[in-house]
Amino acid sequence: MATTKSCLFSMILLFLFVFAISITGVFLLSHLSCKATKTHSLAALITCSESRSRTFITEIISTHLRSYELKAFALSSESPSYRNHKISKVKKRLEQGLARARREIKKAAISIKNNHSASAILGEYDISFSAIYRNPPAFIKSYREMERRFKVYVYQEGELPIVHDGPCKDIYSIEGSDPKSAHVFFMPFSITWMVRFFYRTHEYDVSSLQEFVHDYVKLISTKHPFWNRAQGADHFMLSCHDWAPAATKGNRLLYNTSIRVLCNANSSDGFNPQKDVSLPEVHLYGGLVNPKLISPSSSSPRPYLAFFAGGNHGHIWKALLAHWKDKDPDLKVNDYLTKGEEDYYDFMLRSKFCLCPSGYEVASPRIVEAIYAECVPVILSDHYVLPFSDVLRWEAFSIRASVSNIPQLKQLLAGISEDEYVKLKTGLRAVRKHFVLNQPVRRFDMFTMILHSVWLRRLNVQLE
Repeated sequence: MATTKSCLFSMILLFLFVFAISITGVFLLSHLSCKATKTHSLAALITCSESRSRTFITEIISTHLRSYELKAFALSSESPSYRNHKISKVKKRLEQGLARARREIKKAAISIKNNHSASAILGEYDISFSAIYRNPPAFIKSYREMERRFKVYVYQEGELPIVHDGPCKDIYSIEGSDPKSAHVFFMPFSITWMVRFFYRTHEYDVSSLQEFVHDYVKLISTKHPFWNRAQGADHFMLSCHDWAPAATKGNRLLYNTSIRVLCNANSSDGFNPQKDVSLPEVHLYGGLVNPKLISPSSSSPRPYLAFFAGGNHGHIWKALLAHWKDKDPDLKVNDYLTKGEEDYYDFMLRSKFCLCPSGYEVASPRIVEAIYAECVPVILSDHYVLPFSDVLRWEAFSIRASVSNIPQLKQLLAGISEDEYVKLKTGLRAVRKHFVLNQPVRRFDMFTMILHSVWLRRLNVQLE
């Protein structure tokens, strides 16, 4: 009886809390967390969803939090002119802070010429193999500025499950604050749920998805002033579904101006790396990476030169299978593994190189799996914009080959010297932390790297 009363009392308190928040408030994600030092923490929204028959990490946009008091942003009774004056002052202060961040990052970029200065920065952040970064001091400074300053606002408009949800959703918390202080604004709609609710099987008509996106942007742009001040350039959405790029065509400004965080980062199909973010595609098993890939042995033999297994999933796969299926014992290339053979991940762990061709869409979970398996990824794609490529030197831990090079694959891979191969493996071990999903998040992991990519795009946007 006491338990029942306690539960009832808790439910009443929860109802009153939700009711109060619905009247007074909108919430804001605050500063990005790190595991040590006197940095601020960023509230987090982590969502994973399914793409077709596989489960992927998708609508992720942030991270670990500490216990902050939720502050409702009360509706103001101030006069419109005074309120606009305050908004203008906040906006000016935001831009001044970003301008200082840009200056600091430029100074750090130049410091790479000063070996002593650069080494001190890298040592502080435990970066032992700097060859994987384009400009290590600039990256560290940018990341540090993001930790200090970056604020993300999550729109509260929309109903579950199409907004604020996704299969495998895990929301940790949200810190409340004034949305006028935000640098970017997250539109938390789920393309996966749209497909499940709106799409008619086998019709291949995405107009219903585009209509929802159009209506959602119209809602937030008429209810709030933030979209209109930069024509959506400081807004972003995130999805790993194949049809996400097509769905974003529902609003011209979202497609052309906003930051789209997408797995399907195809530069020949409207993906613009100057403003869009390439999202790593990760194949999860119940929310986790396959256990075999967690701690691969660095001393285990790798008798195969290269490995690939997969069905006919696009013209690149078709060309790869046509040239190499069962043609060479050094290149283990099959459409499907036969019963009784080692499983897929065993072959990855026993191969020096893992072939990662684009399928019908450019992204492939094989790339992240290969990084985990310490099997050097061979990326076979002509139009794939690789994740975090504005920070990472992919050539330091992977091989990129044009589709036209498929007939020469063995010659290309066999020509890589042992010293070169060892450097690539060292790069793989160093870069792995940027593709790891941690709960709670850690500095430099995949969650914060995605957020850092959004931060870099926001640095290029100056509000008028």
